[in-house]
Amino acid sequence: MPIIGKLLKKTTEITYKRNFNKGKEYINQLKTLEKLVFTAKGTDFGKHHDFQDIIQQDELVDSFQNNVPITDYDEFYDKWLKQSIEGTKDHTWPGRIKHYALSSGTTGSPSKRIPVTEETIRSFQKASLRQISSLHELDLPETFYSASLLAVGGSTKLTRKETHIEGDLSGILKKHTSFIFNPFTKPGNKISGIKDWNKKLDKMVEKAPSWNIGIIAGVPSWCILLMERIVKEYKLNSIHDIWPNLEVYVHGGVFIQPYIPRLEKLVSKKIHLLDTYLASEGYFGYQPSSDQEGIELLLNSGIFYEFIPFNSEFFDENGNVKDKNLAFSLSQVTEGVDYAIVISTNAGLWRYMIGDLVRFINVEDRLLKITGRIKQFLSLCGEHLSLDNINTAIHNISEQQGIEITEFSLFPQIEEQRHSWFIGVNEKLDTEKIINLIDKELRDLNDDYNGVRKVSLQPPILKALPVETFYNFMETIGKAGSQNKFPRVMNEQQSALWLSFLSNQGLL
Repeated sequence: MPIIGKLLKKTTEITYKRNFNKGKEYINQLKTLEKLVFTAKGTDFGKHHDFQDIIQQDELVDSFQNNVPITDYDEFYDKWLKQSIEGTKDHTWPGRIKHYALSSGTTGSPSKRIPVTEETIRSFQKASLRQISSLHELDLPETFYSASLLAVGGSTKLTRKETHIEGDLSGILKKHTSFIFNPFTKPGNKISGIKDWNKKLDKMVEKAPSWNIGIIAGVPSWCILLMERIVKEYKLNSIHDIWPNLEVYVHGGVFIQPYIPRLEKLVSKKIHLLDTYLASEGYFGYQPSSDQEGIELLLNSGIFYEFIPFNSEFFDENGNVKDKNLAFSLSQVTEGVDYAIVISTNAGLWRYMIGDLVRFINVEDRLLKITGRIKQFLSLCGEHLSLDNINTAIHNISEQQGIEITEFSLFPQIEEQRHSWFIGVNEKLDTEKIINLIDKELRDLNDDYNGVRKVSLQPPILKALPVETFYNFMETIGKAGSQNKFPRVMNEQQSALWLSFLSNQGLL
């Protein structure tokens, strides 16, 4: 194994040097768009939107934007995706799309079926190898390179339908993973195929002593819960007592800051925290270094990006885009602005708004951070409270008061004109004091919020609950584990489910 470690470390170094600074130029985006449009010009979608004419225009981006409207999942599904799922060939992408990833969806919402083509799979593989090569910059010991990667994801079992195969994205990618990498990935096919999260968790805890883990990857809530279970089960001082080579945690999906205090209690040495931007729709980017803030956007990975400023000029009060053609290319974005991200991909998704909000922190190096979701913001009476505001307030109050708030959520009480907060803590709190501090923090962070709090928005209310309450709720609606995330801002349907659950548990 030491020899394997040396070889892998050297290979990583060579790959890293080959890829360093490669692909950051905007020309890569123009080449990507040109290739996408050219490849799909003979499809039903391409013919309907005059792709043959678009690729002959000098101003490719302008022509593309004028001919193809911006869409979201529901609209794209009704107009185009439904027929592809039913087996129509050459519809949005050449050939018949064989695989569809079931996205986790939001709490209380059905899963979406996202197309995954052979080209998409190759793009995921290419991006994964590039991210692995970036580990060279961390200067990790050779023993790390002989360890395994533990992916805390969904079930890899796929379901064969009449016209296609569907399941969790991890299952689709696993099917196409080279046997060379299988010995280095855990928990293995048998455990990965378990759909019941609690049974999968029990099996991973059982197998933990026999594994040599160097990287753990997944949503913070479930990864940290797994490590807490392992430490408790084997009466360890830290997770490093059982996994001494654990050096890297690749996370994504939610803001990591609230979980760091819990993670620090589980480790006895530094773990490099690396953010990643990955969804069923594509592998968008990753954090190249734990010492450098921001996710580097991948520009030559089969995805063309566009950006819409998330403000009242471009979006209405319900988060709906006003102009279905207007968007900025990567060459037009500026730092410090929240943008809704729009993608066109080699899976046959065209000007598809995925729902995320991003903010560039370094345009030249293509570094950004995820600041929220289009639909996860509050504006009962013009407060325009973003998920970034909410995350920042919780983080600041947690640090100031020395408390751990890892799970939290809120929703608007329309009739009362106030925000109703729920936080997960395993200690007694003065909830009135905490909500007043959160309220003050938000007033300092957001001028619109401060303004309406003076006039029409009533003071927020807060209820503290044990952390496991949030996880128990997810289990009752069949969304425990995997890539599922508790919504930070609940819509009407989600809040109704949540309140019903709390009432049944006697917690209201």
